[in-house]
Amino acid sequence: LESMLYERVTNYVREEFNRADALQNEGRRGTVGFALTILQRRLASSPEAIYQSIVRRRERLEKRLREEELLKRGERARLQDVVQEKTLSTDDIEDLEDATDAEVEEVEDEIIDKATAAQTTTELKIEIDILRGLEEMALRVRNSGTDKKWEELSKLLQDKAEMFDPNGARRKLIIFTEHRDTLKYLSRRIQTL
Repeated sequence: LESMLYERVTNYVREEFNRADALQNEGRRGTVGFALTILQRRLASSPEAIYQSIVRRRERLEKRLREEELLKRGERARLQDVVQEKTLSTDDIEDLEDATDAEVEEVEDEIIDKATAAQTTTELKIEIDILRGLEEMALRVRNSGTDKKWEELSKLLQDKAEMFDPNGARRKLIIFTEHRDTLKYLSRRIQTL
């Protein structure tokens, strides 16, 4: 199930990249590409990180769809990308290199939640449906508790002689993670050992 989730999210990202390439607005095209790259990185982090990212993205896009429908625009009307979607310039992306981890994650969250290549409400509805399917699958993977990275970390923490000093006391271990969702996920899982 985990590998199937990775494959489906990767396919979603690939298809959205292709749609983003067709966008005329270069800033928007780059921002959508950046958002998809972030989503792909979170896929590699943990089931919790990808699940939370997909949920937030779906919720934001649904909010955007409701706003568009309230404006009573036609099915072929163009989505407002200037007002509702932040675009990043090359300078903005370079500035992120000097930002704190918390600042970077905050900007990434905003971008991944809002940036879309959808240009009509119909396209937006299709993307939301795809995200619902991915969300359901990611939830099953998360709830299964059998993701590969956790299994390996759990074995290390419980079974490896290196985790104990000569007196049998447990050694300390520092775990680094890029995403808060993964940090929370690991914290919960470790507490259950």
